[in-house]
Amino acid sequence: MSKVSVYSEIGTLEGVILHPPGPEVENMTPKNAERALYSDILNLAVARKEYNQLECALQHITETFRIIDLLRDILRSGEVKEKIIKKTCYNERRPEMLGYLMDLEPGELSRLLIQGVPLIKETLTNFLSDENFALRPLHNFFFTRDAAITVHDRVLIGKMANKVRDREALIMEAIFNYHPRLRSQTIVADDHDIAGNRITIEGGDVLVAREDILLVGIGSRTSTQGVDFMMQQARQEKKPFHIIVQELPQKPESFIHLDMVFTLLDHDTCMVYEPLILRPNKYETVHIALDNGEVKSIRTVENIPSILAKLGMDLKPAFCGGMNDSNIQEREQWHSGANFFAVGPGKIIGYNRNINTIENLSQNGFEVLKARDLHHGKINLNDYQKYVLTIDGSELSRGGGGARCMTMPFKRKND
Repeated sequence: MSKVSVYSEIGTLEGVILHPPGPEVENMTPKNAERALYSDILNLAVARKEYNQLECALQHITETFRIIDLLRDILRSGEVKEKIIKKTCYNERRPEMLGYLMDLEPGELSRLLIQGVPLIKETLTNFLSDENFALRPLHNFFFTRDAAITVHDRVLIGKMANKVRDREALIMEAIFNYHPRLRSQTIVADDHDIAGNRITIEGGDVLVAREDILLVGIGSRTSTQGVDFMMQQARQEKKPFHIIVQELPQKPESFIHLDMVFTLLDHDTCMVYEPLILRPNKYETVHIALDNGEVKSIRTVENIPSILAKLGMDLKPAFCGGMNDSNIQEREQWHSGANFFAVGPGKIIGYNRNINTIENLSQNGFEVLKARDLHHGKINLNDYQKYVLTIDGSELSRGGGGARCMTMPFKRKND
């Protein structure tokens, strides 16, 4: 049996991979923030406290794994260790570091592969270099969603849009290839990328709506060629299969992924950023229908909810930022107001700072709960059929993502 299984966005969660933000976030400065894909630098102490609410909540709900622990485990194999180090050094043009990294024990090596290897200023070239690291820190790795995507019983390894994130995909591929708890069939787009760097796929753009429906955003992080690659994989399905593609604005950066404007909450409910998803605009929604390995049609449709309804998924929208004020909608979307993570049907996690979004969810029948109360034993989640569990997010949201961005589910019930 496969160690992974995700056939919907909302199935009861049975396993998730996390990475609490660490020194790699603090090793960011105003000078390198843009290169690191941030518009601001984070206060690590505050971000860790907020992230702890998410991690503790998930520990109450399901089995959780940290990337650094999984990586340390697989680095105990000399063969795996050598493969990862060689790929890292050659990909990042640091072959001279092979010997140094091979001499490190697994715990220290796993830490440095994530937090970065400082540049030793022992030569004039290094002394005069603007770089502080020989191997750069993985500033974005606490957004574990992007580098690996569980689709059914396989794991699609992300082909990152920016090279500063390539090592994230390399690490996730190794974890799913070699860790005994997670070993699965991986699909690596990079292996098929004969046209250079045009194929890009990131997990924030990929939503498993149903066993036969995939939602994909295209924009600054996932390319049309990335969708073409996913179509090639879908051709292996010998039954009807649908890919619904949503075009996203290149700017502002809050539209980085599809899950920043659309997420699934329950069998009959979705979260939408109304101006982009429901109102007429220039960004197209495309329905690709396949059957028995053949493309039957590619056509423009009205919007995601309308085509899902025609396919038997009739969803009532909840509104990011509420329904009354476009300025509030815009502000709350900027702070990941649409980015919810489902731990089961009708059971979701999101930021408490987006008060109008949370109020709209309350109006749609979601009980509003606090992660802090769960941690202190004041509430029992089993007492609620439908809830939104809120976490603090004043600092985390400044990194450009929410609860879905910070979670990589690898196993769900198909309920």
